[in-house]
Amino acid sequence: MSFKKILPAITIFSALSGATYAADKEISIAYQTVVEPSKIAQADGEYEKQTGWKINWRKFESGGEVITAVASGDIQIGYVGSSPLAAAASRESPIETIFIAAEIGEAEALVVRNGSNIKTPRDLIGKKVAVPFASTTHYSLLAALKHWGVDPKKVEILNLRPTEISAAWQRGDIDAAYVWDPALGKVKETGTVLTNSAEVAKWGAPTFDAWIVRKDFAKSHPDFVTAFVKITGKAYADYRQHGSGWTADSAQANKIARLTGANKADVPALLQSSIFPTLDEQISPRLLAGGTVKAISDTSLFLKDQKKAEQVLNDYRPYVNAQYAKKAAQL
Repeated sequence: MSFKKILPAITIFSALSGATYAADKEISIAYQTVVEPSKIAQADGEYEKQTGWKINWRKFESGGEVITAVASGDIQIGYVGSSPLAAAASRESPIETIFIAAEIGEAEALVVRNGSNIKTPRDLIGKKVAVPFASTTHYSLLAALKHWGVDPKKVEILNLRPTEISAAWQRGDIDAAYVWDPALGKVKETGTVLTNSAEVAKWGAPTFDAWIVRKDFAKSHPDFVTAFVKITGKAYADYRQHGSGWTADSAQANKIARLTGANKADVPALLQSSIFPTLDEQISPRLLAGGTVKAISDTSLFLKDQKKAEQVLNDYRPYVNAQYAKKAAQL
């Protein structure tokens, strides 16, 4: 059965220059500079081709900024990390998780500047450590400090966006940073990794990235959300099957580098540093069918303990919706 027959409400886009769109078929989607497989579909215009919608792709530097834009209604679908997602759900924002974009590993890391005299975690005391607040790296930093028994109040933790981290690092204004690419690649050139999110996950604080949607938009346009998930899942399946061919000189690496600002040579290793779940894995008990709810709840408990969230809800199931991935998996 064809994609067109399964989703009759979605008009297959004819990729002609000067294409026009119906007024009710325009959406703003927030993406970040994370290296992940769906950047290929974005670069190739697959979302527009397969849905017939005009998509305004807007780049954001942190999940906290995406959450604010989604909450205001400026953005309908957005890419966020598990920490800002948990914080938003705890505030009962009108959002739901529709796709787990990445289970983060070495793609996010705490790097200490060469010459900063930071050799052990205890050496972070009194040092300036930059991190985007309310991000997955902020959550991982706090979790790492707790694991090491280092009081975060004794560390000068600065709230900087990734581009600001790169600039501050170049000026010598900070001693360490917990961040993702492309800023991560830049600070690693003159720094040493103290820990990464794969290691922090083993300490009991896993992190992930996700696509979220405004509940009102999803209710009004379920076919678009299903198509969005289907296209994203197809990109992930393609990487899982053919990723060994996504070398530094490949077209895929070039497209990802262009959208993210990452060094093309680093793209293959960055892709390998996270897990990108397929549609079948999305709807498994490990993720959208149960595990994601628990992960959001656990993250919220930690954020409240760290005084980064005012409340913890009794039930986070309303903020995870597996139905779109289930429908997409059937197509």
